Amino acid sequence: MVVLIFLLSLFGFILLNIPIAFSLLLTAVVLMVYMGDISPFVVMQSMIRGFDSFTLLAIPFFILAGEIMNVGGLSRRIVGFARSFIGQITGSLGYTSILSSMVFAGVSGSADADTSAIGSILLPIMKEEKYDVRTSTALIATSGCIGPVIPPSIPMILYGVTAGVSIVKLFLGGIVPGVLIGAGLMVVWGIHARKQGYKSTDKFSWIAIWVNAKKAFFALLLPVIILGGIVSGIVTPTESAVIAVVYAFFVSKFIYKELNLNALPSILVATARSTSIIMLVCGAAMSVAYYITTAHVPSQLSKLLLSVSDNIYVTMFLINILLLLIGCVMDLAPAIFLMTPILLPIIQSYSLDPVYFGVIMCVNLCIGLVTPPVGTVLYVVCGLSKISIFELTKPLLPFILVMIAVLLMITYVPGLIMFIPNAFA
Repeated sequence: MVVLIFLLSLFGFILLNIPIAFSLLLTAVVLMVYMGDISPFVVMQSMIRGFDSFTLLAIPFFILAGEIMNVGGLSRRIVGFARSFIGQITGSLGYTSILSSMVFAGVSGSADADTSAIGSILLPIMKEEKYDVRTSTALIATSGCIGPVIPPSIPMILYGVTAGVSIVKLFLGGIVPGVLIGAGLMVVWGIHARKQGYKSTDKFSWIAIWVNAKKAFFALLLPVIILGGIVSGIVTPTESAVIAVVYAFFVSKFIYKELNLNALPSILVATARSTSIIMLVCGAAMSVAYYITTAHVPSQLSKLLLSVSDNIYVTMFLINILLLLIGCVMDLAPAIFLMTPILLPIIQSYSLDPVYFGVIMCVNLCIGLVTPPVGTVLYVVCGLSKISIFELTKPLLPFILVMIAVLLMITYVPGLIMFIPNAFA
């Protein structure tokens, strides 16, 4: 009965168009009243516990680093470097967007930041060169979703804090899935580009590569510094985020000299806005998680799944379906906070590695970022391209199917996720 009350309350408030954070808080209040433990202080204490974590400090700093990169010219140089490599290939701008997103993902950890930075640069050029606007927009949206998969990753930080799992191992586990998604998107785009007969105006030139490499050197060095510091154990993810901010500011201001100090207030406001949304959701979800755990909802769901099948492959398939549906109606951060305490006991009952499941959950919910009606990345790209979500539905399908194929691949071949973490362990 508690499960039914929980689901009806949460999705009822969401359908009433109440913001997700407040929907979660109201759901916590409903569960509190239903369970007869009327103590508002418990709700508030659980909420404060939700964002009282040193590790979560990495989130605002990674967001800030991404904002500085975008304003300070680092993003544009990354795009220029990627284009010099593959500018002679048919449909080169599509490949450039994917490759640039993969590089930018090594800094921001946010799909929205990645999509906004790359899309604002490449979409106007794609329009000028007569690329199909809808398919180009769909590509940039899905390639932007690589951001939370390739380390550093804000969703993996959220999962790591919630599940008590090594964030470094989660970061390492996301490398191969991120590369696989990028490769899959390139295959789909290549088929589209050949059908449309796109022509490339660029010619391969070692000189151009060298010139762009020099221009982008300091921008390309930032992901290396972040990942190298984390993997080597020299710095924690939070400390690496601070280093990323300082480095991005120094390069933007004193080397590229494109960062105007007058732009800092708007950068800080944008960072604060994004961070406050995540933290509010984080605290609200932790309040709901407290009552869900108290009511033994995870064990009830575990019994329900086991009653369907005790086969691990079937169970993982059902969990993936559940997460895909959740991703359609809920943003990534609240979904992680809400579903982790529910699903993690089920995973542990099968003796599966929580790191393996964490990567699967992040990849799965990243697909939700480009599925209506809640997909936040869709709203970002639609704002950039000035087309409606409805117009994007059909062009998005092939790219989403590829992402789902990668999801199934890493689900049933765990070595794709665990190879690198185990190697460094």
